[in-house]
Formats: sequence, C-alpha cells, structure tokens
Amino acid sequence: MGALTERAAGLLAAHRWAAGPTLVSTVASGTAAATTLVIARGTGAAAFGHFTVVLSIALIVTVGMLTSLNYVMFQELPRAEPGARPALVTTALLATLVLGAAVFAAGLAAAPLLTAALGVDTRTLAFALALALSMTLNQLTESFLRGLKRFRLVAGLKLAVAVAYLGGAAFFLLVLGVRDAEPYLVALIGTNLAFALVSVAGFEVAPRSWSWALARSLYRHGAYVTVIAALTAVVFGVDVIFLNHWAPRADVGVYSVYNGFPKRLLGVVFTDGIGLVLLPTLATSDKPAVMRRIARLAPVVFGATAVFAFAASTVFFLLMGGEYPYSLGLMALSALGIGAHTVFNLQQVALTMDGVRGAKVLIGCLLAGTPLALACQAALIAWQGLTGGLVAFALSNLILVAVVTAVSARLYRPALEVRG
Repeated sequence: MGALTERAAGLLAAHRWAAGPTLVSTVASGTAAATTLVIARGTGAAAFGHFTVVLSIALIVTVGMLTSLNYVMFQELPRAEPGARPALVTTALLATLVLGAAVFAAGLAAAPLLTAALGVDTRTLAFALALALSMTLNQLTESFLRGLKRFRLVAGLKLAVAVAYLGGAAFFLLVLGVRDAEPYLVALIGTNLAFALVSVAGFEVAPRSWSWALARSLYRHGAYVTVIAALTAVVFGVDVIFLNHWAPRADVGVYSVYNGFPKRLLGVVFTDGIGLVLLPTLATSDKPAVMRRIARLAPVVFGATAVFAFAASTVFFLLMGGEYPYSLGLMALSALGIGAHTVFNLQQVALTMDGVRGAKVLIGCLLAGTPLALACQAALIAWQGLTGGLVAFALSNLILVAVVTAVSARLYRPALEVRG
C-alpha cells in the first residue's frame, strides 16, 4: 500500500498545474448538484418526481446516442498527432449528431410502445429524448476539450453554465413562481446545448476530414465500454422507472433526494477530486495487486462513504421542507446503498483500466448479476414502494460487488499462485 501511496503523491506533485481547473470544475459540479436541490425544494415532491423520471430515461438513452465516444476521445486525442486531431473531432461529432438524431426520431416513432413500457406519456418521452441528445453533445464536446488538454476552458465553461442554470432556476422559483418541472428541463437542455456550442471555440471542426473508416474504428474502440455503460445505466436507472410505475410521483421525488443526491455528491468528489490521481495510478499499477487491495479496503471504503453520505445528506435534507419528510431509517438505508455503490464503482474503474481483459470480466459480472438485481428491484419496489427502492438499491450493489469480488479473486490471482 505504501508504494501506491508514494505513486499517488508523485502524481499529485506532477499535476499541480491542474489544481486550479480541478477546483473550478469541482465548484461547478457542486453548483449543479445544489441546483437540483433548489428545484426539488421549490417545485415540490411530485413535480421533482416528474423531473427525475425524465432525467432517468435520458441517462439510459444517452448511452445509445453517445456510444462511449467521449471515452475514446479521452484516449485518442492526447496521443494523436496535431494534424490528425481535426479528423478525430469531426468524425466523432458528425457521427454522434447523425446517430443522436436517428435515436431521437426512432424514439418518437416508437412512442406508443415506449410510453406503455415506461409508464409515461408522449410529452415526457419527448423531453427525455431531447435531454438525452443535449447531454450527449455536452459530454462529447467536453471530452474534446479534455482530450486536447483545454482544462481551463472546460472548467470555466462548466462553472458559467452551472451558475446560469442556478440563476435560471432561482428566477423561475422566486420571481415567476414556477412549480412545474418542464421549464427546468428546458433550462437544463438549453445549458447543455450552450456548453456544446461555446466549446467549439476550443477545437477545430473540418467537415472534409470526415472518414467512414475512422468512424468504424472509433465505434469499435468504444464497444466494450458502451456495453458496460448500457448495463450499468439500466441496473442503476430503472429503479426510478419501477417506482414511477408502482408508487405515487411524489415518492419518486422523495426517493431521488434520498438516493439521487448522495450519488451526485459522490460523483462530484470522485470525478473532479480524487479521480485525477486515482485513474492514472490504476492505469499503471499491477492489476492483481490492485484488485487485492480493493478487496481488503472494501469494508473501509463502504463504511467511510456510508458515514459521509449519511452526514452530508442529513444536513441538506433538513433544508428541503415538509414535502420531503426526514426519516432516520430511510437515510440509513440510503447511506448503506451509497457505501456499496462506491465499492462497486471502485471495482468498475479498476477493471476498466485493465483494457479489454478487464472490460470483458466486468461485462461478464454485470450479465451475471444484473438479472438478479433487477428482479430484486421490481419485487421490492412493487411491494414496499419508496422503502423497497432504497433496500433494492443497496441489494443491487451488494450483489454486483459480490459477483465482481468472487470473479476477480479467481481471475486476478498472483502469477506464482496460478503457476503453482
């Protein structure tokens, strides 16, 4: 463990230049998360439940529109020759625009089937598809800037967009008194698109450099990550859809505050904070050793994250008002689920950093664990609604952690042990 700590310290020293952009990006993500709480408190549980359903559907659809090209850009742009970068950016952007538009049109065409399956109306589905397309363009253009190491521009744009969204939400609530979810969804779509449009200043688009062969290569590169993203989007997104089907919409809003906000808060800490050092460290570490360390540290990570989630969520929850009743038991269930979710995320990142081998292992684990996790979610939410959803989230993560732990313990044994 000492060697890993020393390596992390070395990486921190080497990345001091990133401290400013990282801090600004963290503040931006925190502002965006806080805006969600402002909307939740101001609109009420039922309207926020509608907002959450649209967002949950959009997150799943985004996987199909984006197909992990943002992940590919993180890898390909930094190591590409400067002259080859416009072709990468142009091909990825145009391919995503075409695919995104096709998915949007197909979704609307299949509205009679999809609305029945998802338990929503056509208007809600249309909002979800539009939000998915805006999120896709937002994430892809951000990956261009990060891949080209325009970190200051990324951080500044993220903060500007987050502040604009917070200001817009406050205006809708305090000046106009809007208590419906749709204006806030329109504002979110608008800020996503604004980020994408302004970010064009940071990269070159050359339409004539489009390449069908390059597009096939990019999609092939991101195929494994897309499968992983699709499986995780379903297993961690369909709970809201189940709850929307079997419980009052107000319960969906309350569930999102208990479960969704801690996940977003954790994402801010991980993605914009420790991820800067952790990801490069994992990429260059011995994978069997990493998986063994994660297995040993899992109880500590679980406990520390659960306590952090419980404490942080309690502080914010008490500010939410009467439509979001505080329950010590529900908060404890939420904290347990977030603790288990953190352990699974750590396992997922470690396996993803092992390239194709790790991706195949993770896909196998997800295929094995996801059916049981979804069955638990459907049964418990149909039976106990909000409480069942929180229990199901914790159980789903524990199932996946158990599967990954068992498989990785077998496949990532030390070389000497395997030969023996």
